[in-house]
Amino acid sequence: MLLNLQPNAQRPARVVVLGAGGFIGGAIVRRLQADGIPTLALDLPALDLLALEAASQLAARLHATDTLIFISARAPCKDHAMLLDNLRMADAVCGALRRQPVAHLVYQSSDAVYRDLREPMTEAACAEPGTLHGLMHLAREVMLKNAFAGPLTFIRPTLVYGAEDPHNGYGPNRFRRLAAAGQEIVLFGEGEELRDHVFVGDLAELARLVVLHRSVGIVNAATAEVASFRQLAEFTAAQYPTRVAVKGSPRSGPMPHGGYRAFAPSAALSAFPQFRFTPWRDGLARVCAQAPAS
Repeated sequence: MLLNLQPNAQRPARVVVLGAGGFIGGAIVRRLQADGIPTLALDLPALDLLALEAASQLAARLHATDTLIFISARAPCKDHAMLLDNLRMADAVCGALRRQPVAHLVYQSSDAVYRDLREPMTEAACAEPGTLHGLMHLAREVMLKNAFAGPLTFIRPTLVYGAEDPHNGYGPNRFRRLAAAGQEIVLFGEGEELRDHVFVGDLAELARLVVLHRSVGIVNAATAEVASFRQLAEFTAAQYPTRVAVKGSPRSGPMPHGGYRAFAPSAALSAFPQFRFTPWRDGLARVCAQAPAS
């Protein structure tokens, strides 16, 4: 599902990153710059994709030789207003690309586009989202395919964690903050759901490889390793001198994804044989070491 148009790595003339000020965007910009790749980092207030003239403003900044990485989003998409804003942002990018096509387009999508399965999902899994967040990303993918005829890549990461995550979502990011502050970790139910989590540094490295090889197609960013939220919480708590309690709680609704969501990231490992995703224990230990106890 991922084809390298450049079998040998070649640096692009420039990479333009939309959403460079965000958690994932920032990690990608830092990785590209560390490799000496010319990078134009765009985010608010330099470019507002919801502004009336956003398409023309972006087009004026683009060159035909650029690689464009589109990450900007209001996420997670929780309601209809956010959905419409995200589609307006994508429409601005599509308008810019019609005015000024680029050499390569990379869209940071999400595993939320897939329907739930009881087996590990490959890139060939059915894209049938059951949430507004997944619908938003799938709609954006379709919009970009219709607007851009050049080399196009969709990166679909699962749940992403890292020391600089701003969202504090349920999982490694929240568990690490609670443990560092000496506060108990309260799980949804008994934390029995099995999920995959990907380290943000791996996502940045995968984006770098996609750029260098001008890869086209779809690639999942996931480790192929699932862990329960209780495992994640207890491991995280053990990384700090004062080990906090990990407790269950009554559930207020059904278990998300039926309690299981696993991946087989075959496209990434096939396209980039030397690349490996960080095992969750190694990644979490690294993140906790970056965020010592308060």
